[in-house]
Amino acid sequence: MISQLSWKVGGQQGEGIESTGEIFSTAMNRMGYYLYGYRHFSSRIKGGHTNNKIRVSTKPMRAVSDVLDILVAFDQETIDLNAHELREGGIIIADAKFNPTLPEGLKPVRLFVVPLTQIADELGTSLMKNMVSIGATSAILGMPVENFRNIVEDMFLRKGEKVVEKNMEAISRGAEFVAGLTGGQLPEFRLDKADGKKRLFMIGNDAIGLGCVAAGVRFMPAYPITPASEIMEYLIKKLPKFGGTVIQTEDELAAITMAIGAAYGGIRTLTASAGPGLSLMMEAIGLAGMTETPVVIVDTQRGGPSTGLPTKIEQSDINAMIHGTHGEIPKVVMAPSTVEECFYDTVEAFNIAEEYQVPVIMVTDIALSLGKQSVEPLDFSRVEIRRGKLLAGQELPEMGPDEQFKRYELTEDGISPRPIPGQKYGLHHVTGVEHSEIGRPNEGTKNHVDQMNKRLGKLDNLVKKFPNPVVMNAPHQNPDVLVLGINSTGGTIEEAKERLEAEGISVNHGQIRLLHPFPTEVIKPLVESAKQVIVVEHNATAQIANLLKLHVGNADKIKSVLKYDGNPFLPSDVYNGIKGLIKHGDVQRVSQ
Repeated sequence: MISQLSWKVGGQQGEGIESTGEIFSTAMNRMGYYLYGYRHFSSRIKGGHTNNKIRVSTKPMRAVSDVLDILVAFDQETIDLNAHELREGGIIIADAKFNPTLPEGLKPVRLFVVPLTQIADELGTSLMKNMVSIGATSAILGMPVENFRNIVEDMFLRKGEKVVEKNMEAISRGAEFVAGLTGGQLPEFRLDKADGKKRLFMIGNDAIGLGCVAAGVRFMPAYPITPASEIMEYLIKKLPKFGGTVIQTEDELAAITMAIGAAYGGIRTLTASAGPGLSLMMEAIGLAGMTETPVVIVDTQRGGPSTGLPTKIEQSDINAMIHGTHGEIPKVVMAPSTVEECFYDTVEAFNIAEEYQVPVIMVTDIALSLGKQSVEPLDFSRVEIRRGKLLAGQELPEMGPDEQFKRYELTEDGISPRPIPGQKYGLHHVTGVEHSEIGRPNEGTKNHVDQMNKRLGKLDNLVKKFPNPVVMNAPHQNPDVLVLGINSTGGTIEEAKERLEAEGISVNHGQIRLLHPFPTEVIKPLVESAKQVIVVEHNATAQIANLLKLHVGNADKIKSVLKYDGNPFLPSDVYNGIKGLIKHGDVQRVSQ
């Protein structure tokens, strides 16, 4: 028996690849296994190769696996593009319809040719070939087909019991056919029993959407863009239940300015986009900084530049998020590393935005945004709503007819009281040009210096208050290597760390969760105590490593493992990259 398994299904977009993976992974999740999924898909509606890779384990993990155990192929292209990942003795379940062949030079694997389409057609529609392939998989794993009944009922019972039974028959027929080929259970593919515990199974975007609901968000203006659209789609379903709404805007400029307007009115609001949309928002983000309006922007990073690789992974918006706005404003850039953190950090993003009256950018990457993972039940008792100096609902001191409220009052902590429009005695002026304490345009030199100092000084104590600016697994006082990363690389780095430690190389690991203001005082001791510092990131110019050099120094010991081919890091990529840097070189570029 085995403790983990890697399974992949591939074919053309529109063939039900995503739903096939969803059915398989949901069944495994309900049995209590830990799961980590990653979808490779093309930037088109229909056609083009797509695959869904699911890792199943009896213990927690947060990375795709180096090798593949089972490949389900709906076409020859799937075999040609993915068979090299199979381990020796791995299995390909291929549709007989395309007369599958194995590529030359492939390590020994087993090819099971199954009439997936034919069986589906006999049952009424070729669309059910995904169910036949699920049955074929269940036979390999020795899973009873009844394990899939409740999932099939969830999907199809609204269409009638007959549809449910047809799909169950498709699963049974697929299982029977493969059982005939194998002659029975294959013990080397039988998984150890799971713990049976109930866990959530969700993508980061859904966790962000749920975090918005928990945080009290009532409005989301947004323009659809991959890979951010699922946040919008989630909130379209949920916000109306709480008196909120989502508006699809004509572009990202409208989205961010609507969000700023709503936030000025006292509503918790966000917009979500990816790199191209973030670029369009930059001027308006500056407006939010100048007017001290709390707004949250989610950037789900993808491949660039320009339209780039819309459906592939990259972490190349770092410089843009921190330095993109013209002039100088206070802003916060935070980077959750897990799906759980996506939920809790979303709530915290709104608290920080309102407490400090600044724009907050929460950044993910496509593997974290769309990768579906096992998540332990969320602890809603941790949800805390902090609205800072918002005066809504309070009675303000009476003012004379010629007085206005000091919305931008020069306070000791740099944060001014914040009334909402229409609040009695809260009258003030709002403008994007430099302004006085009551908001009137004022280009005086002293006023500009005072207001700039006020705005920029607001975040002086944020790093100390931010929850875990760096998540550390740092057991060694003077390690051979300190490895740093952000977002989805955390689980991959952990697996590489285990392999390096097994070879006698001491490794500390830090996952950076706050990019701006940079947590210098937290990271600096880690850097100074390590013999080498290696930054693992998905871009070509080492943006996070350069950020580290800027704030911490020690440039001579900071090296990079970079990957920017659109594929996520595998544990072996990180392991081999670090080994290469220990021996020689300053940069290891990884490509599959």
